Amino acid sequence: MIYSMTGFGRFEGQINGRAITLEIKSVNHRYFEFSCRTTRGYSFLEEKLKTYIASSVSRGKIDMFVSITEPEDTPTDVVVNHNLAQGYLNAFKELSEKYGIENTVTLNELARYPDVLTVHKAPENEEKVFEDVKQAVDVALEAFMKMRRDEGGRLKADVLSRADNIMSLVAKVEERSPETLAEYRARLQEKITELLDGREYDETRVLTEVAIFADKIAVDEETVRLRSHFEQLKTYLEADKPVGRSIDFLIQEMNREANTIGSKVKDAEIARYVVEIKNEIEKIREQIQNIE
Repeated sequence: MIYSMTGFGRFEGQINGRAITLEIKSVNHRYFEFSCRTTRGYSFLEEKLKTYIASSVSRGKIDMFVSITEPEDTPTDVVVNHNLAQGYLNAFKELSEKYGIENTVTLNELARYPDVLTVHKAPENEEKVFEDVKQAVDVALEAFMKMRRDEGGRLKADVLSRADNIMSLVAKVEERSPETLAEYRARLQEKITELLDGREYDETRVLTEVAIFADKIAVDEETVRLRSHFEQLKTYLEADKPVGRSIDFLIQEMNREANTIGSKVKDAEIARYVVEIKNEIEKIREQIQNIE
């Protein structure tokens, strides 16, 4: 099964009294990279979530957002820092007396100053919180993986279509290649006949020259390797594991063979086929960058 590295999934709802909103999205990346933003006080979830997501995703830049609102019956205490509050009051009184400004500070204003009031909650059961959040992750992850799977299917179909097109072009190269050799031999004999003006010449020399030329322009080894690479590509596309990196390497080898063919041929028609082959390989390479 081929997966794209692009996906999105979301959960919003309540689990065991906790209001949870969770989003997961990913884009292309050479390796697995995970980042997570959580509600303050829940950073302990980040490493657990990274490990959990890594069991389903091998490549891509993953961004996750988790918002958690505690159950209403969560035990909470508000603690007053009396020493700090008294310190503020003393400071206000001193300022009032020194500068002749009326001291009008109110209780509400005093309570807003940093650390005068501190909210203390009962310690969270981290494992219980994670189990609740994991339920939300599973829902979002199902949508996320479906998007990656659907997009992967489209990528696979496109790559296979282009691969078939390339194989058709390779067949044309293989068909045309012997013709170029025959044409070269005919031109060579015609040129020799013209130069010698009817005098006899050594046919063996002509055959030797044709053989040397044939060796220079022979591309059968390259086309055989190209066919082998594309058979391997199809095998990878049917694999039940991440194959993006393997295919990326294979594409480099395909491009190398196409370049070698292009450097050998002296025929305009074959050169045109090679340009088309390289264009299709480049389009496949671009698509492969999206495959996990």
